[in-house]
Amino acid sequence: MTAAGAHDAAAAGAATDAARDTARARAESVARESYGRLLALLAAPGGDIPSAEDALADAFLEALTRWPAAGIPGNPEGWLLTVARNRLRDRWKSTAVRRTVPLDPTVLFGLSGSLDPPAPLSLDDVDPDEIPDKRLELLFVCAHPAIDPGIRTPLMLQTVLGFDAARIAVAFSLPESTMAQRLVRAKRRIRDARIPFTVPGLSELSGRLPAVLEAIYGAYAIDWQGVAGPSVRESLAAESLYLATVLAALLPREPEVLGLAALLSFSLSRAPARAAPDGSTIALDDQDPARWDRELIRQGEMLLRRAHGFDRIGRFQVEAAIESVHCDRARSGETDRPALLALYGALVRIAPTLGARVALAATVALLPRRRCASSTTCSWSRASIPALIARSLLSPWPAKLRSSQPLVSAPTSSR
Repeated sequence: MTAAGAHDAAAAGAATDAARDTARARAESVARESYGRLLALLAAPGGDIPSAEDALADAFLEALTRWPAAGIPGNPEGWLLTVARNRLRDRWKSTAVRRTVPLDPTVLFGLSGSLDPPAPLSLDDVDPDEIPDKRLELLFVCAHPAIDPGIRTPLMLQTVLGFDAARIAVAFSLPESTMAQRLVRAKRRIRDARIPFTVPGLSELSGRLPAVLEAIYGAYAIDWQGVAGPSVRESLAAESLYLATVLAALLPREPEVLGLAALLSFSLSRAPARAAPDGSTIALDDQDPARWDRELIRQGEMLLRRAHGFDRIGRFQVEAAIESVHCDRARSGETDRPALLALYGALVRIAPTLGARVALAATVALLPRRRCASSTTCSWSRASIPALIARSLLSPWPAKLRSSQPLVSAPTSSR
């Protein structure tokens, strides 16, 4: 081979490697942003999550094979949906499946149990350019009474937000193999029980909503602890907020839903100030409030005011009120420690977790002893929580921050 030929071959190899790296990076980005949306859509007609996962995995594998040579499509999500949908169709047409699995009209016509064409979703009717979001339906499927309560949150984290079993196992302090087996059993249960992909009516909502809220909050907490890795931290945290705000729009009279959306809004508002230039974490009290996202703070205040109006206080509202007190430093220049003391005390009474108790102890340690000994905020009761939340919200913000905004909106980073 001549020197020129060797140079050309090297250049072609480098271009191929670059195209492969670009395609892989784009596929990983789509997986982070859209995996749960695609999986929920593929699983909804028949409730068969394992088959939908297999089809979607095949679609991603084909993307890694075809995109480097053919180029990344203009609508990668639609491309993946089309390929996965075809894989599902091929599977149900295969001789092996037809001989081993009884023909089930719900697979072909949705989940109505009728041979009439569906009221529920049919994949053939989905436009790849306008993919609907079925993740909330999938969240409620995972919270169904037929599913073991102990696996509901891990199941939601995997199917809706794309965490793998290894990451979830770390968060729940279980061996990976144990977590994987429990997830497989739960998915089979969903399929075999033919649990419909719907948002439940009001009569069922109270029993299933807490698990959904815990899963959304758990996804945010796991992500922020770095279990999912720093490269996806912002996007997955934003996805958690997006799910919370969508749920708040669907259930605007559920104060704990509003409280969770407020809590995540406040917490994410401080994300721009959390990291130093060298990548180290900046403690909350050392952060520059000028770098906080005022739009998210405003959104959090509005959500929490709305929740407080129902006079039904719960854990997420109290946690959101705590975050509101911290964010008020952007206005006042100081943190209201007595208010934090009372709110953390109330949180310990409602949800006596280790984290809440540690936070309460830290707050007590930061208060001057003489002030704590004489302050009425050191004695609290559950009945006083609404007043405390109101107090944390009624501080006058600048006019710019108090202007009217929609109740909920998805963060611009994710939507």
